Amino acid sequence: MAITGQIAASAHESTTQPSRLGESLLDRIGNTPLLRLERIASKFSNVEFYAKAEWFNPGGSVKDRPALSMIHAGIASGALTPGKTIIDATSGNTGIAYAMIGATMGYPVKLCLPDSASHERKRILAAYGAELVITPGDEGTDGAIRKVHEIVAAEPDKYFYADQYSNPANWQAHYRTTANEIWEQTSGRVTYFVAGLGTSGTFVGTTRRLKELNPQIRCVSLQPDGSFHGLEGWKHMETAMRPAIYDDRLADENLPVSSEEAYRMVKRLAREEGLLVSPSSAAALLGCFEVAARIPKQQQALIVTVFADSASKYLNERFWDED
Repeated sequence: MAITGQIAASAHESTTQPSRLGESLLDRIGNTPLLRLERIASKFSNVEFYAKAEWFNPGGSVKDRPALSMIHAGIASGALTPGKTIIDATSGNTGIAYAMIGATMGYPVKLCLPDSASHERKRILAAYGAELVITPGDEGTDGAIRKVHEIVAAEPDKYFYADQYSNPANWQAHYRTTANEIWEQTSGRVTYFVAGLGTSGTFVGTTRRLKELNPQIRCVSLQPDGSFHGLEGWKHMETAMRPAIYDDRLADENLPVSSEEAYRMVKRLAREEGLLVSPSSAAALLGCFEVAARIPKQQQALIVTVFADSASKYLNERFWDED
């Protein structure tokens, strides 16, 4: 596993330049490492595989980016003012980002969370001081969204409803940051971008910007292969409440991914690359492999995906004990 030259250079600079005093925790959001995957992808000799290691964000996931963007947009528009409570539906990671940022900036946070969210996520949210409203696990994030609507309708002046599924500041965060980081870290060599669909913000924002930088880049979206799945944060678009920010015209191709195969890939990444990642991250790599299998052997390619978070919130899952 290698880290791109840009990241290595920044590590060198930190030993030769004085650190900047007074840096905010929120300044550490973004500019995550781009990791090269080598052993696990060795059968694809003509393809380079890279993943954005989003657990390097201070909240531990890719969701720090849109959460901060939506909060800043709320402040700029006057919708979020001192004394208001940030509220949203979440499967966990965006909620953690809200809770961390809210604690940093002095805003209370209230979250509607499906009971199916991992125990670790609930503990982290409680540690940050977020108020949790637990919704039925079998309704997923759709049930949490319905509950938020009910709460906000009852006391509209009390809340800033960030609404990550409809808020354009979600995908704009990735348009401004994730895509440009990928372009710079690959020196413009990226030929494929592959990412899963949840709110769809990562895919929509990154794809829009990458297509501006080079219209020839192929962008492939991924989603679970059925409505009942184990990929927290992802949506099966055909059966779920469709996010308003989702644009199905952007993807050059949309591929299904199996939860069971993702669980097996989680363990392979740990044992072959030394990377402890989430099932959704492993699912993203499975999508990359499917794309790579279709690339002619004589054609060189560079595929980039997003590893949304690490395995730290999933270590109690049963699949670790299965063969």
